[in-house]
Amino acid sequence: MEVMERGDIANWTIPGKMVKGVGGAMDLVASAKNIMVAMMHTNPAGESKLLKQCTLPLTGTKCVKKIVTELAVIEITEKGFRLLERAPGVSTEEIIAKTGATLIAEGNIPEINFQ
Repeated sequence: MEVMERGDIANWTIPGKMVKGVGGAMDLVASAKNIMVAMMHTNPAGESKLLKQCTLPLTGTKCVKKIVTELAVIEITEKGFRLLERAPGVSTEEIIAKTGATLIAEGNIPEINFQ
């Protein structure tokens, strides 16, 4: 899965891999009003899955509103990704380094409070 900074999502198989297809994701992104994506921030090779431009075929365009990863909670805005919260022990600098697009990180970004 990949998410582009303007809210596009690519939720397809990776070419050459034995993985099932898109399933019902196209129906979900076509009809839902508020899409929040839960995903890993990077792929197994450590490359960002939050990108300026998706490399996989798009499932939906301008449909994602918020992303939750193991590192952060990120909102999609007109200006791109905006960091809302960060996981405990994860620095803003680490999240910026692991994001493949511009990440707006204004002020003191709070840690996620799990209580």
